Amino acid sequence: MGHGTDQAAPLLREPTNFQLRTKCDPHEDNFDLRAHGPLFRIVGEASAQLGRDYVWQACGYDVVRRILGDHENFSTRPRFTHGESGTHVEAQFVGQISTYDPPEHGRLRRMLTPEFTLRRIRRMEPAIQRLIDDRLDMVEAEGPPADLQGLFADPVGAGVLCELLGVPRDDRREFVRRIRRNVDLGRGLKARAADSAAFNRYLEDFIARQRKDPDEGLLGTLAREHGDDVTDEELKGLCTALILGGVETVAGMIGFGVVALLENPGQIPLLSEGPEKADRVVAELVRYLSPVQQPNPRLALKDVVVDGQTIKAGDYVLCSVLMANRDEALTPDPNVFDANRGPVPDVGFGHGIHYCIGAAVARSMLRMAYQTLWNRFPGLRLAVAGEEIKFRKAFVDCPDQVPVTW
Repeated sequence: MGHGTDQAAPLLREPTNFQLRTKCDPHEDNFDLRAHGPLFRIVGEASAQLGRDYVWQACGYDVVRRILGDHENFSTRPRFTHGESGTHVEAQFVGQISTYDPPEHGRLRRMLTPEFTLRRIRRMEPAIQRLIDDRLDMVEAEGPPADLQGLFADPVGAGVLCELLGVPRDDRREFVRRIRRNVDLGRGLKARAADSAAFNRYLEDFIARQRKDPDEGLLGTLAREHGDDVTDEELKGLCTALILGGVETVAGMIGFGVVALLENPGQIPLLSEGPEKADRVVAELVRYLSPVQQPNPRLALKDVVVDGQTIKAGDYVLCSVLMANRDEALTPDPNVFDANRGPVPDVGFGHGIHYCIGAAVARSMLRMAYQTLWNRFPGLRLAVAGEEIKFRKAFVDCPDQVPVTW
């Protein structure tokens, strides 16, 4: 039920643990927050980082879907003061499509869409399968116990991106190492800045080579087909966005998915019961796990009423995808992992114009990873108690290690 517009929204202190997890589940602080309603105001670290006295927190499915789908009233473009118009793109965000509003967003999206068609995905599948097989060879060679996150999930997530972008095979080891160091928030700011500068130099050189002699990878294709209509800075930003949005997310989904399936072993046989059942397993894992807890903050461009609350122009809204996907308004028993439930319109890959452009690639790759893993190791099981699995400090939720045996 919505609140009356004359009622003040709750103003709550941001709990210490509300962005942490208890294994695959949201921390209980999330459920305590949602008891106050689907939309409320919070003060704490998030409001301080965004330079506001408070920010709105949306955690109900209907409210989250409404806000994510409303690009006319809510912007994803970063603005650093109340008075900025938002028409200027800061240098560090050029090409990062998730921070763009229409019409610039539409221009970049139209360039990228042909590179994520089902036809291109099918063309990539043999290379993805070889990568999966090679990494499982290494898991087997390591012998039980083995860290499935470090030996399998991380390299597959990064390797698929390299294949998509067209990164030369001789460069991939260093490319992946740089990616990992860039997304490791546990490293100091000075170290991360140095890593970022070195990585940017590599991207600039890579793009220059693609301009001169474009290959069939994504960057080469964009350079060849769009020429001067896409700048080098935009290509670099697009590459950065794919890294931030894809590598750790896919790695997290593989590792988290293995843990979730091992905690719900009755669901594992569905992976081998045909494409439709296997795709249902993947879809339910995305809903249930939602490793990207919150997408980019939304900034209200004008006063807008949501769930009976007036969100004023200049207010920021944080949308909890994780809690929206654990809402009974979406599906019954949302905290139960059940791949036999019917399809549901979850927001695991976002919603609206910023819906993840690589969602189909991710689903296909995850299905292949899970199916091949259990075909190879039907007796797979965790080598530690689930409570011992730790999470890395990164942009998205991802296990640090997943020790397994078989």
